[in-house]
Amino acid sequence: MADSDTTTPPSTPPPSLADMQHWTWVLGRAQQMLLEQGLATMSASNPLFPAIPGLTDPATIARTQDFWTQSLSLWQRMLDPAQPAPRAESPERARDRRFKDSRWHDDPVFDFIRQSYFLVSDTMLAQIEALDGVDDKQRDHMRFTARGFLDAMSPTNFPATNPEVIEKTIETRGENLLKGLQNMLADLGKGQLTHTDQSAFELGRNIAMTPGKVVHRTDLYELIQYSPTTENVLATPLVIFPPWINRFYILDLSPEKSFIRWAVEQGITVFMVSWRSADATMKHVVWDDYIAAQIDAIDTIRGALDVPAVHTIGYCVAGTTLAATLAILAARGEADKVASATFFTAQVDFEKAGELLHFVADDQLALIRSLTPDGFLDGRYMAAVFNQLRGRDLIWNYVTNNYLLGKDYAPFDLLHWNGDTTNLPAEWHIAYLTDLYRDNRLVKPGAMSALGTPIDLSQVATPAYIQAGREDHIAPAESVWAMMHHFVGPRRFVLAGSGHIAGVVNPPSAQKYQYWLNPKPVERFEDFVAGATETKGSWWPDWREWLRSLGDDPVSADGPRVPGAGSLPALGEAPGNYVRTR
Repeated sequence: MADSDTTTPPSTPPPSLADMQHWTWVLGRAQQMLLEQGLATMSASNPLFPAIPGLTDPATIARTQDFWTQSLSLWQRMLDPAQPAPRAESPERARDRRFKDSRWHDDPVFDFIRQSYFLVSDTMLAQIEALDGVDDKQRDHMRFTARGFLDAMSPTNFPATNPEVIEKTIETRGENLLKGLQNMLADLGKGQLTHTDQSAFELGRNIAMTPGKVVHRTDLYELIQYSPTTENVLATPLVIFPPWINRFYILDLSPEKSFIRWAVEQGITVFMVSWRSADATMKHVVWDDYIAAQIDAIDTIRGALDVPAVHTIGYCVAGTTLAATLAILAARGEADKVASATFFTAQVDFEKAGELLHFVADDQLALIRSLTPDGFLDGRYMAAVFNQLRGRDLIWNYVTNNYLLGKDYAPFDLLHWNGDTTNLPAEWHIAYLTDLYRDNRLVKPGAMSALGTPIDLSQVATPAYIQAGREDHIAPAESVWAMMHHFVGPRRFVLAGSGHIAGVVNPPSAQKYQYWLNPKPVERFEDFVAGATETKGSWWPDWREWLRSLGDDPVSADGPRVPGAGSLPALGEAPGNYVRTR
């Protein structure tokens, strides 16, 4: 009896390249036929299937057909790399740092994955642009949400579709994934994404090193006075108000990057406000308290040095607050207490305030309230928000490097500062988002009050130096420019290269970036840019000369110009206690 069960069936030969190309064409043609026939029956000419905007209207159908056509072309090119690319690659796409590994371009499979991702991204964003019946604000929010989703879905973020991760996994026999898992679990434990080696920096040792002393302390801030390094100094001292959203030492990183150190070396008596990180005891703190603190710092310095006025700098939210402080002083007849005001990437008009406007919807404000049962907002929430604004660089880049590739964290002082979060008084933070970002009340004379005084920015005649960053995603340059329309005193606007941090922290010694000035009086930001002259390097020397042009005789750098030697006793060494409080 024959044993038919053991008969070996004839083997099936693998498909040839021609076979694969043929069946790919069949599949693509079938999809195209279905689209052409099926969607055409739902056109506007068919009363049973009227066109649905964004779904079955002719323009959407055309985009869908184009999507499938390009998808088929990408598939065919993967099977036969000799096929021409379905579309020219833009310079921006060619420079995309996520795909810098040569295999994303040279390997047919990974090139297909990369190009398919770009095709899906372009199609989704084009669909948003084509939507009818959507106002500009809604469309902008949809763009922001879509870009965030697309950044998250990049093939670089997944181990099975990233050639570098695959190679590393094979090379280390999976040790990279175990180390990455360890990094991820550590971040989950502390509730914050790690960007740099946190053990590499220590306050007073290699960051926040400029010599000085704490000479005044309240429940809300410490006042640091820095030691002079020149024989003579300008008679009018300078006080800097940093944002309380972050630590002040962004202006005092390494000695080479320190604005404070540089300003001291220019012969300026420098004071710095160091805000206290909020806790449950500060749940009552509102904007009035920060304005009162700025006035208190101004008066404290004036009294200690026996000078009629001070120069001021306000950075970001503290610059917004400085504008309100100037308006209140003007209303009180005390504007001459401030000789000048410099604004680092600060806004007073929030009509075009950028992507942070996406976080002031009612559901976002409700979320903040739910996160603040003790009256303060954990700084890690704000860190997460700012990371989302640059998710590709500040989130997914680190997911790939530290979770998938298992790389060690590199030391970077700026990213160390970025992760050194501060807590915020909840009541004031919610009011700030509501009154300023959402309702834009600060630029409406009398719409807001503080310390019992209505705020009217049109009464501010203090000489102002207004700095913006060309690539600033937190305080867009056009939004900062609006400040030029709300003050009435002499104003100088400078547009710096780079963004919210690097555009400010750009020492002359670095010889990086550039800045633009336009001496002609213009009304619109676009006109400023069109007529501006570019200067290579840092804008800091321009600010120094502007400050000196206000007229100020030098005085000897002794007596009260030395921290602790005058009427203000030294309470401790810089950088103080509040900067260390978590």
